Amino acid sequence: MSQGDVTVEKLLTAAVGAVGGTERPGQVEMAEAVGESVAEGRHLLVQAGTGTGKSLAYLVPSLLHADASDGPVIVATATLALQAQLVDRDLPALAKAAEPLLGRPPKWATLKGRANYACLHRVRDGAPDDQGELVPVEQLSAGPLGVEVLRAREWAEEQAGTGGTGDRDRLEPGVSDRAWSQISVSSRECLGATRCPYGQECFAEVARARSDGADVVVTNHALLAIDALEGLPVLPDHDVVVVDEAHELAARVTSIATADLWPGVIDRAAMRSRAHVDDGDAEELRAAGEHLRAALLDAPVGRLDTVPEGLLAALAGVRDAARAVQSGFAGSSREERAADVEASRRAAKTMIDDVYGTAERMVANGEHDVLWVEERERTGRSLRVAPLSVAGLLRERLFGQNTVIATSATLELGGSFDAAAGAFGLMGEGAPGWHSLDVGSPFDYGKQAILYVARDLPSPGRDGLRPEAVDVLVELMAAAGGRTLGLFSSRRAAQEAAEAVRKRLPDLPVLCQGDDVVATLLRTFAADEKTCLFGTLSLWQGVDVPGGACQLVVIDRIPFPRPDEPLSSARQRAVEKAGGNGFMSVAATHAALLLAQGAGRLIRRSTDRGVVAVLDPRLVTARYGSYLRASLPPMWFTADKTVVSGALQRLAVPLS
Repeated sequence: MSQGDVTVEKLLTAAVGAVGGTERPGQVEMAEAVGESVAEGRHLLVQAGTGTGKSLAYLVPSLLHADASDGPVIVATATLALQAQLVDRDLPALAKAAEPLLGRPPKWATLKGRANYACLHRVRDGAPDDQGELVPVEQLSAGPLGVEVLRAREWAEEQAGTGGTGDRDRLEPGVSDRAWSQISVSSRECLGATRCPYGQECFAEVARARSDGADVVVTNHALLAIDALEGLPVLPDHDVVVVDEAHELAARVTSIATADLWPGVIDRAAMRSRAHVDDGDAEELRAAGEHLRAALLDAPVGRLDTVPEGLLAALAGVRDAARAVQSGFAGSSREERAADVEASRRAAKTMIDDVYGTAERMVANGEHDVLWVEERERTGRSLRVAPLSVAGLLRERLFGQNTVIATSATLELGGSFDAAAGAFGLMGEGAPGWHSLDVGSPFDYGKQAILYVARDLPSPGRDGLRPEAVDVLVELMAAAGGRTLGLFSSRRAAQEAAEAVRKRLPDLPVLCQGDDVVATLLRTFAADEKTCLFGTLSLWQGVDVPGGACQLVVIDRIPFPRPDEPLSSARQRAVEKAGGNGFMSVAATHAALLLAQGAGRLIRRSTDRGVVAVLDPRLVTARYGSYLRASLPPMWFTADKTVVSGALQRLAVPLS
């Protein structure tokens, strides 16, 4: 593919040079494949291992397409780390390399949902309390929440004064969701640039303006899902989408399409509405919420194949009461209200709309939704509803409207792209055409890494950590001299392991998820080679600690979803009802993806060496074990603990 005299390979070479690197194995192959797919309008699923340089491999043909079509390419990622890499390193280097070749400076922008940006109206004029009244931020209590909000507010003002983005992801250290909600608004709560007294400074509006005319717009999976699934024009017009970290896409879209309802949120919605609607209607909604509370106490926790009559009646009561409150918002015209009143009104109406929409969806309990009761420590019982599958939505509204390049280091599971393609809606009759490519990895896994499976251990129980597994864990960590990332299937197992190792290996510092924020734990882990880090799901993906600090990755058990997990169990049953193998299609695929991601924490650079130790014998003894192992990097395999301990001891001794 080329644009004039500028070819993909020529621009890629220049861009790689601009970041101070050299072209890597598979990088040119991937770039050419992306260029061809974009030119042909055919979807591409491409697996590119860590270290391939895949971001430049898709950015180069994307920029050439944008230059030729006079429209942007959308790049969506799942993590802040990758977004920062694209915006702070890769795109500036690419622009520098491309300007003399294209004859103009390329432009790029970052765009996220409005709630990701601080709202200056909230920052300066206050946030609504439980009654919907705006309270100046300075009047918040001096408790932990107030401290967080005040710090976020000061940061937002600094951003406004220095031309910053106001993007939540740039606030370090971060704040809780509850604190951030005090200085941000959703798109439905926003007054609009013309109505808001701070519209000309608005961070979200400035970000949107920057995206107009950009060649590449970097966003997240959440905004991509909103743009595609809700039909809201939140992204600039485009015809090509690159989805990086694409193994996360279906889960992120599912999260966006999931809703929950509990008495506390109904009560707050009713209280905030009192200032804007008939007090009787608001009281009816509050009473309906109390009826729902009682009905939830009588309902079983877990998936609801059939909604109990009492619960169904309570949901219908909430829906009808919320609809009555909605009608009460059709009062005076917007122009007749002051900005602070309008802000309070919009916040209240947004809550009411959410309550009504969720209750109506739950009452319908359609065949394509899964409904369940969940017990929460802080809010008590709540109802949740999620789509049984998002494949059809993705097929119709993302892959059906754009040419999509989906890439990740873990798209090929069990030696096939079929699982990923199925999650995207690309399998079955009427599915759009696609092709796949695995460009491999620049790493020599057979020489750099050992896969050890503790074959002689008993199979794991449902929860906690087996004493025999602790013995193996301690022996391996002692041989490694620390340098261990422990990936556990539950918080309880991680905590038990941390306590056991601290007692038996007191010279090794052991951090455990929950001791501090993850970012701080990771910095401490990376800074000291003796320090070890144990944690759960958030550490299985995205952790990048190259070098001697991480030479042993321990996985306590195959990460199957819990048998009673409502959504995965419903999906398994649906596959079986259609004549398929629910366990392999859902549970084994889920486990294969997480195993591949977890094992990928070990080798991050060509100089890394180490061991992935799986303390679950089923990886080699069960019939599905070969499928799971085929999803892992091609590491040298052994079940001999003595061999592994010796290798770890040799790695722990620095070269003279």
